[in-house]
Amino acid sequence: EVQLVESGGGLVQPGGSLRLSCAASGFTFRSYDMKWVRQAPGKGPEWVSTINRYGSSRYYADSVKGRFTISRDNARNTLYLQMNSLKPDDTALYYCATQDGARGQGTQVTVSS
Repeated sequence: EVQLVESGGGLVQPGGSLRLSCAASGFTFRSYDMKWVRQAPGKGPEWVSTINRYGSSRYYADSVKGRFTISRDNARNTLYLQMNSLKPDDTALYYCATQDGARGQGTQVTVSS
């Protein structure tokens, strides 16, 4: 059974940083491209970033480019999202997902003073 468990969310002030983690199990993690998606209250899902299975190619939404960094550790079956210079507009439920659409429950990020 595919399991994706996100962690690392919380309340942070504008300009602050958070590092999200996504622990994967039940599938061959190193064989899958992975992505982060977020959903703000009252809005639809927004793609944030994708990393290929090797970790050699990374893609970002314009809204987070230059502030967020996606990475992965295939030995630990873990996906990461380093978020810097956070803004109130980054407030959302963040979840990781496989290229096939499996996703976790998400971790809440709230950016507020």
